[in-house]
Amino acid sequence: QVQLVESGGGLVQAGGSLRLSCAASGRIFSIYTMGWYRQAPGNQRELVATITSSGMANYAHSVKGRFTITRDNAKNTVYLQMNSLKAEDTAVYYCKVDRLSTSLGRYENNLWGQGAQVTVSS
Repeated sequence: QVQLVESGGGLVQAGGSLRLSCAASGRIFSIYTMGWYRQAPGNQRELVATITSSGMANYAHSVKGRFTITRDNAKNTVYLQMNSLKAEDTAVYYCKVDRLSTSLGRYENNLWGQGAQVTVSS
């Protein structure tokens, strides 16, 4: 069974930086699109950034120019570098894998991490 484990959340002052990591473990053969989403209290979960297996990235308008998504395919890991953080970036950040194939020839879809709290103080 594939699991996603996130790390790197925490408390930071406005203008600061944080880096989130999400490692996928299990009998993985390849991972397609990976991404980060976030959910603030009282709000719906929203897309932050996605990245394809070839490295093409897509960002929400609100984070473009401040956040950078990258991935290490050899480690089955996706990262989110967050710079110039603002109070409105405060949320629980979730890692997501849209689709992956396993070494057993099966596919798994829409896998989510457990979430990482990011709190930005103003």
